[in-house]
Amino acid sequence: MNQALPLAGIRVVEFSHMVMGPSCGLVLGDLGADVVKVEPVGEGDNTRRLPGTGAGFFFAFNRNKRSLALDLKSAKGRALVKHLIKRADVMTENFRPGSLDALGLGYDALKADNPRLIYCSLKGFLSGPYEHRAALDEVVQMMGGLAYMTGPPGRPLRAGAPVNDMMGGMFAAIGILAAINQRHQTGVGQLVKSALFENNAYLVSPHMAQYAFTGKAPDPMPNRISAWAIYDVFETKDDEQIFIAVVSDTQWRSFCQAFDQPKWLADEKLSSNPLRVAARDWMIPKLRELFRRYTRAEIAETCERASLGFAPITKPHELFDDPQLACPGAMVEVTMSNGRTTSLPALPLEMDGRRLPRRLDVPRAGEHSLAIAAELGCAPAQIEELVQEGVLGVEAPTRRA
Repeated sequence: MNQALPLAGIRVVEFSHMVMGPSCGLVLGDLGADVVKVEPVGEGDNTRRLPGTGAGFFFAFNRNKRSLALDLKSAKGRALVKHLIKRADVMTENFRPGSLDALGLGYDALKADNPRLIYCSLKGFLSGPYEHRAALDEVVQMMGGLAYMTGPPGRPLRAGAPVNDMMGGMFAAIGILAAINQRHQTGVGQLVKSALFENNAYLVSPHMAQYAFTGKAPDPMPNRISAWAIYDVFETKDDEQIFIAVVSDTQWRSFCQAFDQPKWLADEKLSSNPLRVAARDWMIPKLRELFRRYTRAEIAETCERASLGFAPITKPHELFDDPQLACPGAMVEVTMSNGRTTSLPALPLEMDGRRLPRRLDVPRAGEHSLAIAAELGCAPAQIEELVQEGVLGVEAPTRRA
């Protein structure tokens, strides 16, 4: 199956932690690349042990990878990983600026031995006055306008998922794929960079454009002037919530017919979307009264029949029971650090009518160290010596039943 995947044959060496770097490797691995994740000897990547909202990071972003545990502070460990990188197509890293350079693993040091290497750095900032700052997703959301737009006035609020980390990883993968294609023409690799802050600025660019066009600073989303009259969350008869969107004049007619509102349909003051937006002050209370007469299921059924946009307000854990995600290939099974298995969303892609599979489970720290060392030409006695010296780490004898 791997040979049929788009990136079969592409070798990637990943130095990463948290979300941004691993999400890039996830995309490449799901597309068929052989991704070797380099981790510290012992317990491996610290992301494996995060509590709270970070508890799911590792097994969400590290399937379809092999784990190589190495002591990079040792000369033998650095020599082994340099040999691995010399055979690689791509290397990715998302550590502090200068961290890998200090180990002799910066782009300038590596490209001499492997001119075809595509070296991707995923950082907080691209080149500029901020490039040496430390950054996290929440940091750039606060400084980049996204938290301001998400929360109510005076209460900046980060988005409910690590959007910059995940999108930064995706843009890194896009850059890597473009560099691979360019390498077909030039024969040489290049340095690719992706960054959280610039990703965040890209996310808020519609709000920047709105200001440039109107001359008015946009209000935070809870206070925004909607582009459409019916584009809101409503309470239902059974005390549930549902979002409903009516975004065209055609949909307005369908809405009025579906919910038996002939007077609104005939009202010339509501005949166009701008007129309906201007009427929101009195329309929204009327709509709230209307939807309070129906259960959420009744509203959903009516909206679906009328081809209107709607969405029950759903909590993340409820997605495990979503019928769309129950379709074959929509979820992939992974094993968690506690030994239990779960299913998580596959990449949101279909290629030639099929979803991208899980080929490898989330690896244990050092699970593939012995096999990778053998692939690099290390003799059994040499491998045993590296293990005994603590240079090469092997998986702990715990976890999966």
